[in-house]
Amino acid sequence: MNAPDFFKPWVQKRKGLIWIGLFLILLSGIVQFGLYALNQNYVVSHFGAQPEDVSLSLQLTYVGILAILPIQFRFLRYFERRSYMLFIIIAGILLSIACLYTTDIFVFMGLRLMIGVVVACIAASVLTLYFSSLPPAKATAIGSTIFYTTILANTVIIGILSAWVTDNYDWPYIYKYLIAFQVFTLLIVLLLLNPGSGMKRYPLYQIDWFGFVAMLSIGISLAYLFIYGPKYYWFTDTRIILSAFVATISIGILYYRQTTLKRPYLDPSVLTSKRFITGILILVVYFGAKDSINLIYGYCATVLRWDTYSIMWLAAFNFSAILISTIIALLMLSRKIPFRVLFILGLTSLAIYHSWMYLTFTPDIAFSDLAWPVFFQGAASGFLFVPVIVYAVSGLPASTGFTGISLAAISRFITGLNSAAGFYTLQLYFNQLNREKFLRHITNVDENFSQRFNQFVQLFRSKGFSVDQANALANTNINRALTVQSQLMTNMYVFKLMFIVSVTVLLLVITGPFINKAFRALVNVKKVPALE
Repeated sequence: MNAPDFFKPWVQKRKGLIWIGLFLILLSGIVQFGLYALNQNYVVSHFGAQPEDVSLSLQLTYVGILAILPIQFRFLRYFERRSYMLFIIIAGILLSIACLYTTDIFVFMGLRLMIGVVVACIAASVLTLYFSSLPPAKATAIGSTIFYTTILANTVIIGILSAWVTDNYDWPYIYKYLIAFQVFTLLIVLLLLNPGSGMKRYPLYQIDWFGFVAMLSIGISLAYLFIYGPKYYWFTDTRIILSAFVATISIGILYYRQTTLKRPYLDPSVLTSKRFITGILILVVYFGAKDSINLIYGYCATVLRWDTYSIMWLAAFNFSAILISTIIALLMLSRKIPFRVLFILGLTSLAIYHSWMYLTFTPDIAFSDLAWPVFFQGAASGFLFVPVIVYAVSGLPASTGFTGISLAAISRFITGLNSAAGFYTLQLYFNQLNREKFLRHITNVDENFSQRFNQFVQLFRSKGFSVDQANALANTNINRALTVQSQLMTNMYVFKLMFIVSVTVLLLVITGPFINKAFRALVNVKKVPALE
C-alpha cells in the first residue's frame, strides 16, 4: 500500500516551503504553551494572583500535554490530517479568546490545562508531517533537529516576540497577536495539506480514557505538591498531605491498570530495559542541572535590573549554542559515533558552565561575563537532549508504541517541578545561612561596617538630607547590599552543587563500561569450578 500523501501536489517538490510552513504551525502551539514563561510578572499583576498560582497555571499546561500524548498518536492514525489540524487550531483560537477575556485565575488555570491538550496535538501532528516530508534516511535527523530545537528554545523565541507587546500594551493584548498568528496558520494548513491523504485508518477502540484521567490526577496533584509545598512548609499543611496522597494513590492505580490491559495507556514493560532506564536517569540529571540557568535570568532581572530585551538577548545566545550543538550531535550520530561520546561532551559542557558561573558571579556582572557560560549551558542541551532521547527510545520494541517518548516527557515534568522546589528551598536555606553570617559583622565594633555606613551617611548628608534621614537611608542601602550578597552567595552554592552532580555523573559515564566489564569478568571467574 502506498504511503499517505499529506501534501498538495504544488508543494510536494518545494520542501523548503513545507518545512517553513510546518515550523510556523509548530510555533503557534509552542507560543501558546510558554507564552509567559519569562514574563510571569505581567500575569501576576493582571490577575492579582500569587506567583505560585501563575506557576501552577504554567505547569497545568504541561499536565495537559502529558495526559493526552499517549492517546494523541492513536488519533493521528484515524483522523485525516488536514481536518484534524484545522479542528485543533480552531480550538486553540477559541481558548486564546477565552484567555483574553478571563479575569479569574482559577478559570485561567482550567483554560491552561486545555491549552496543553491542544499544544500536544499540534506538536505531534507537525512531528509526523516532518517525518513524512523527508527521505526515510534523513527523517529522524532533520525532523528531530527542527522539532526538538524549537521545543528547547521556545521560551527564547516567545520572550523575544512578546517583549515588545508586553512593554507597550496591557498583558491581554498579547492574545490578540497570538490569535492573528493562529488564524494565519489556519491558512497555511489549507494551502499545504490535502483534504484526503489516502492513509489506512485504525479504529479508535480500547483507548484507556481511565488512564488519561489518572494521569491528569497525578500531574495536577504533583504540580500542586511541588509548587505550594515550600510555601506551606511541606507536610505540616493538610493541603500538601492531601495532594501527596492523591498523587500516590493515582500512580498506584495507573500502574496496576497498565499491567492488566491488552493495549495499555503506558506500556510498563519499558521499565525492564536497562538502556531506557539509563537514558531516563541521565535526562533527569540534565533537566535538573540545566534549570539553574533560571537563577541567572532571575538575578539579572531582580538584582541587576536588566530590561527584558537584555535578558532575551542573553537567552538568544543560549539558543544559538543549542542549535549549533544539536546539529553537531545529530551529524555525529549519523556517522555512528557512540552515544557515550556525546554524553561526555554534554556533561563536560554542563560542568564547565556551572564552574564558570561559580567563579565569576559578582554583583556587577556584565553581559559579556555571562555570554560564554550561558553558551556552554546551551551546548550541554544540544549534546544531551536529543541524543539521550534517541538512545533511550531506540532500544525499545515497536510494541511499546510511544510510551518511551511519553515517559521522557513525564520525567521532564517531574524533574522540572523538583528542581523548582529544590532551588526555592535551597535559596531559603542558604539565604538565611548567609544572612546570619553577614549579620555578625553588622555592628559598630566592626571597622569595615562602620566605615561603609559612615560613607553612606556622608553621601546622603552631602545631598541635603538631615542626620536622621541620612542614617535611615544608609541603613536601607546596607540592608539591600546584605540581601544582594546573600542571594549572590546562595546562587554560588547552587552552582557548586550542580557542578558536583555533573562531574559525578560524567565520571560514571566515563568509567561505567570499565566497571561493568570488570564486574562481568569477576562473575565469570567465580563461575569457573575450582581445580582439585
